[in-house]
Amino acid sequence: MGWQELEIVWRTILLYGVILVIFRLMGKREIGELSVLDLVVFIMLGEIAIIAIEDREKPLVDQIIPMVTLMLIQITLALVSIKSQKLRKLLDGEPVILIRDGKIDERKMRKNRYNFEDLLVQLREKDIGDLRDVEYAILEPSGRLSVFQKQPNPKSQKQNPVFTFPLILDGLVQYDNLSEMKKTEVWLRQQLQELGYPDIGEISYCSFQDGEFFVDLIDK
Repeated sequence: MGWQELEIVWRTILLYGVILVIFRLMGKREIGELSVLDLVVFIMLGEIAIIAIEDREKPLVDQIIPMVTLMLIQITLALVSIKSQKLRKLLDGEPVILIRDGKIDERKMRKNRYNFEDLLVQLREKDIGDLRDVEYAILEPSGRLSVFQKQPNPKSQKQNPVFTFPLILDGLVQYDNLSEMKKTEVWLRQQLQELGYPDIGEISYCSFQDGEFFVDLIDK
């Protein structure tokens, strides 16, 4: 192994130790709870470290200075945000209620650029297959969805969760799910017409379970 290879090795080891110390000083947070600011700082630190390993022309101290600067900025903002609620909301964001008593808030979903597929995936990950079972669903600043289920009736409590396939999402018919049920769009439109929903484009979410439709209209 030549001198150049050895230099790359010791630079890598040194920068690994520097980044480890920086992360420890910035505090412990779970990966799923990282804010946008945390991710930006971590990505920048990684990029600086890669450049420092590959660029052997510059002294290593010149590469470490911006890393330490980022750490000091992050720590300073974290300390200030503890005292200032406004700054904390600006940096980390704030929780947003997306579902309240089974009713979807489409305006807040659009504002947070959060689509129905994201919502349904996170609900399924929590073994929730029907929006009617949701009391509250809150989108946390980290992007994690916190879900509070309605209190089940002991007499009608099911042993296993039943997943309800959506037939309409954001005004669009889900043809694959209709095919799974061996139903047609004509059947769906007729059923909704009888229930007083003539315009599918006004429906935010529609599902069919145990012979009953659940319809949530788009907020106007």
